[in-house]
Amino acid sequence: MLDEDALQELLDEDPDAGLSLLADLAGATDRELAARARRLAARIMIHFARSGAPRAGAARMRTRPLSSTPGDIDIDASMEAFAANPARGSGPRVTDPSALRVSAWTRHDTALCLLVDRSGSMAGDRLATAAIGAAAVLHRVPRDSSVVCFSDRAVVVKSQDSDRDVEAVLGDVFTLRGFGITDLGLALRAGASQLARSTAGRRVAVLLSDCRATAGGDPLPHAAGMDELVVLAPAEDTADAEAFAMALGARWAPVAGPSSIPAALDSVLGGVVRG
Repeated sequence: MLDEDALQELLDEDPDAGLSLLADLAGATDRELAARARRLAARIMIHFARSGAPRAGAARMRTRPLSSTPGDIDIDASMEAFAANPARGSGPRVTDPSALRVSAWTRHDTALCLLVDRSGSMAGDRLATAAIGAAAVLHRVPRDSSVVCFSDRAVVVKSQDSDRDVEAVLGDVFTLRGFGITDLGLALRAGASQLARSTAGRRVAVLLSDCRATAGGDPLPHAAGMDELVVLAPAEDTADAEAFAMALGARWAPVAGPSSIPAALDSVLGGVVRG
């Protein structure tokens, strides 16, 4: 039986313990209990994933050609065009309209791919962390995002060009169990393959792992196929993740528990993300 009042008290007192319990219940052998727990867990974890600063979008004023972008004429920038085309005799000054400049707000779209390490034990806080990580990525970039779970095999839970909703994705994440060994090179190749489907200006792979590679050889060469990689590592085991990130010049952050995922994700993404 699932006592929702008792669960809410635990979430209020110790969010990470409550989220871990929910993740365990979502994998219960009792099918009715598991189904109810998954519905409740999805709702609660989506709520936690939305915490922190909203990722609504970063707009910047840029100067662009008149022919490519609607906007207000940029007098200063356009004066260069007039100066380059002085009037001849008493005739009117003639300037190519394409040389005129306008000022307009533009946004830098982002694509995200979450790579979840499922090797070893996959229950409790690790499962909750993976679920909130998936929900946080899909919340920030709903349309252009993917979720891949890996060990020595890669499973695409949501592909970059699919429109699966977050509850369906979390439902699959809750069924994950620890499996096999850790092939980071495989994960990086899978992430690069997903992000290659995107046309976004910024494409980021988010690696949720302790980065201790136990299969597949040196993973570093496989990062060459990625535009950008960031790392989220369990706070109690960061040495390998830090070394891996430093070798690539990548940003990384420790994850102290499931509830800390949104803030950690925001810190490594380093700014406002627009999907």
